[in-house]
Amino acid sequence: MKESISILPKGLKLLAHMGEQLKLARLRRRLSTEQVAERAGIGRTRLWMIERGDPSVALGAYFQVLLVLGLEKDVLKLASDDEFGRKLQDARLMTKQRAPKRKSNKDGGK
Repeated sequence: MKESISILPKGLKLLAHMGEQLKLARLRRRLSTEQVAERAGIGRTRLWMIERGDPSVALGAYFQVLLVLGLEKDVLKLASDDEFGRKLQDARLMTKQRAPKRKSNKDGGK
């Protein structure tokens, strides 16, 4: 049985935007859906789903389209600028630990 993932509305908007960007990249290169689909090894219906940002399409199919369009290195930009993660890491590094308390010498230092 195939597992179904529930995508939040914000995520769906981002996927739709990414699909639109892929479509525009294809059109700028004056490539037809048939050409891109064939070169990517996918069907035209799958390409159409990708260009709509359909979350049910495997990441590998998205990557194949990026490869055909010459944009495969864009994948390396994913999570490359993890500003929030770096802030969390820096916060942990900045917290200073106190030195252990010294034992007091009750007999006057002897």
